[in-house]
Amino acid sequence: MTDVVLQTDLPAPMKRGKIRDQYDLGDTMLIIATDRISALDLVLPTGVPRKGEVLTQLSAWWFARIGEVVPHHFIAVIDASNAEELVPFPLPEECYNRSMLVRKAQPYNAECIMRGYISGTGWREYKRDGSVCGIQLPEGLTESDRLPEPIFTPSTKPEVGHDENISFEQMEEIVGSEPANAMAKRSRAVYDYGHQVALERDIIIADTKFEFGLRNEETILIDEVLTPDSSRFWPLSEYKPGGSQPSFDKQPVRDWLVGTGWKDGDPAPEVPNDVVAATTDRYLALYRALTGEDLPA
Repeated sequence: MTDVVLQTDLPAPMKRGKIRDQYDLGDTMLIIATDRISALDLVLPTGVPRKGEVLTQLSAWWFARIGEVVPHHFIAVIDASNAEELVPFPLPEECYNRSMLVRKAQPYNAECIMRGYISGTGWREYKRDGSVCGIQLPEGLTESDRLPEPIFTPSTKPEVGHDENISFEQMEEIVGSEPANAMAKRSRAVYDYGHQVALERDIIIADTKFEFGLRNEETILIDEVLTPDSSRFWPLSEYKPGGSQPSFDKQPVRDWLVGTGWKDGDPAPEVPNDVVAATTDRYLALYRALTGEDLPA
């Protein structure tokens, strides 16, 4: 199986997230997407080959297209052609094509979720309450239906534990009124654009998560954008409302983990090779479908 990158160790101050290792370079940051994978908020010990490259290069593809509409932190993907110029220390070749140089911003302590279709936790809440995150929806929707219009449903962003859905008013209390309005408006703009671009390529973006930060008194888009780690992608040709949908994401890992009977607090199990391979195939297929090209070797 192809080698995987599970963690990095470079000569700069570092913060390690679930998937990304972030290095402080002063006014910029180096963000390296590893091949780690999480499911049900659990980081698994098995890596998924090429996953980090897909996350980085697909984010870069989107950032290049939304910059005129929504300000963001992206500067460049680091590869053999620019590593020496842009990174102040030798970068191992295994980090090429999975590393982004970005402008530093102070992250807001809230996440922005756009839902264009009713699925997952939203569907479960709708069946119970007729609403999603407190937003009342029309009666008679079925699972995976397209919503009359996309809805903005923020959540908390705890260092540990599970995210919790919050109201827009609660988000205002956390980040402030002006940033909250900017985050909601810009989330909607990026989702609407991305949804239309994907539809033209026979892909549905059912929902997605964005993160924002403050830089030079401006609210900008940070982290990743419209990747299979942050979004739910469905093939348009197989879309049939009324049930769950096939998807281009880490669903094989989620399904396998649930099938093992794993419970919160149990040790993280190793993922079988066939599940890992199926996940790599989905990530690569999505990259190809959206960009029209194979992921560069």
